[in-house]
Amino acid sequence: MDTLLDRAVDLMAQAGASYGDIRIRRDRTETLAVKNGRPDHIARSDSAGLGVRVLVDGAWGFFGTHRLQPDALEAAVREAVAIARASTAIRAEPVRLAPVDPVRAQYETPCRQDPFAVALETKLDLLVRATQAMAGPNLKLAQAFFSAFDTRQQFASTEGARIEQHIVQAGGGIAATAIAGGDLQVRSYPNSFRGNFCTGGYEYVEAMDLAGEAPRVAEEAEILLAAPPCPEGRRTIILDGGQLALQVHESCGHPIELDRVLGMEIAYAGDSFLTLEKLGTFQYGSEQVHIVADATCPGGLGTFGYDDEGVPAQKTPIVEAGRFVGYLSSRETAPAIGRTSSGAMRASGWDRIPLIRMTNVNLMPGRAGSLDDLVADTDDGLLMLTNRSWSIDNKRLNFQFGTEMCREIKKGRLGQVYKNATYTGITPQFWGACDAVCGPEAWRLWGTPNCGKGQPGQTARVGHGVAPARFRNVQVGVKA
Repeated sequence: MDTLLDRAVDLMAQAGASYGDIRIRRDRTETLAVKNGRPDHIARSDSAGLGVRVLVDGAWGFFGTHRLQPDALEAAVREAVAIARASTAIRAEPVRLAPVDPVRAQYETPCRQDPFAVALETKLDLLVRATQAMAGPNLKLAQAFFSAFDTRQQFASTEGARIEQHIVQAGGGIAATAIAGGDLQVRSYPNSFRGNFCTGGYEYVEAMDLAGEAPRVAEEAEILLAAPPCPEGRRTIILDGGQLALQVHESCGHPIELDRVLGMEIAYAGDSFLTLEKLGTFQYGSEQVHIVADATCPGGLGTFGYDDEGVPAQKTPIVEAGRFVGYLSSRETAPAIGRTSSGAMRASGWDRIPLIRMTNVNLMPGRAGSLDDLVADTDDGLLMLTNRSWSIDNKRLNFQFGTEMCREIKKGRLGQVYKNATYTGITPQFWGACDAVCGPEAWRLWGTPNCGKGQPGQTARVGHGVAPARFRNVQVGVKA
């Protein structure tokens, strides 16, 4: 592979590229699903190839191939250069790249137990036991999930960078579905939509104790069938970690992607309300709100050593005491705000060009103690648990979220269970209504393995660290 990297750099320079890079990448994935005690889905994939990106006359060209041979590399460089030259006819301004110091480095994520080395029978047994532990008179569907990802990449640029990375990620979860009287309710653990994920090994999956949590999850699904719907009105709400992580993802993570702001990436899920004049002045939320984008956070699903432009992983302030102060950027977009790249360019595979993607966009812990402490400090409100549905407009302003479960809070105590709870808001007003965030003891990382962006589409794995938080005067339910 080193020979291919060196040859690619020479070819790009000879072809007249002012900048060029190559990624040689191999991806392995494994996904397992068990339904009602029986294996339902077993899939493994292995993909390898290279992607060449060049800058010629101020325009980008990209070409990828699965063939890792010298002749295929030479053809890929020729095609990338040809695409770049053709692209000059439609570019507005020549691309300028923010500087970065080229490095020679290796990076590998900690992994105590390689998930691909664990026997398939062992992993399936864990999932089967978890579904068998979910039971109830109306429980019709018990599901358990496991996923693992292994990425090895070698990167080289015409500026002299040589970077090798190996990243392992794993996760999973369970879901119980109860049906009766024309109603269907789902309860999940540790999060909805196949669970939670981290950068790490199989030890993370074992620590979830899926089988141990399964009876509680099934019981709560049954309770939801008999629960009344959440009433409509303006209420104080507390969001648990899983729900708050998705709130951060949709209303904080996507609008800070600078390519969206600049109109370079708007076809998939829109652009952003956080336009350039707001940087450094806009009041995004209350003084309780501190957000950082941190690609160095241990265990985060958006953690790595270097992005796909060779920029080191870093911690970038986004919101400080409610004030908007930073974007996720690339070498191309950073000059628009007079800064260097925040190291957020990543591609989902060798056959995709890098895009600005979230790293770990984290809401930093506050001083409200544990979730129990925050509930005890709330006289009247609702605790909303685990996402069920979401919708947000293409500016990332107006949103509606639904949760699997809701608990009434009266005089600091949890009471009535509600089902089908929803809340709506406008992003800066909602974050401006945040008056408390739980402390470090309640802060944890949540992984989103399926963040979509780009055309052709790319699916990224990103993370969010949060502690439960409280919001005042929020519209709950469907307003008549």
